[in-house]
Amino acid sequence: MTKHYLSLTEVAERLGITKGALAQYKLPEADVTVGRARGWLPSTIDEWNAKRPGRGVGGGRPRKKTS
Repeated sequence: MTKHYLSLTEVAERLGITKGALAQYKLPEADVTVGRARGWLPSTIDEWNAKRPGRGVGGGRPRKKTS
């Protein structure tokens, strides 16, 4: 049975971001490396993405008070 590993481009598509934006992310360790190319199982990326902090973690900037 052949396993399919996601490339960086496919990881970016799966997350709904550009490949350039993906460079800012600290990805989990690759499941496989062939030469210099890394690959991840879809389940590895899905689990990692589910555990990432959501938007606004840490409080962010305080909101301006409106009167």
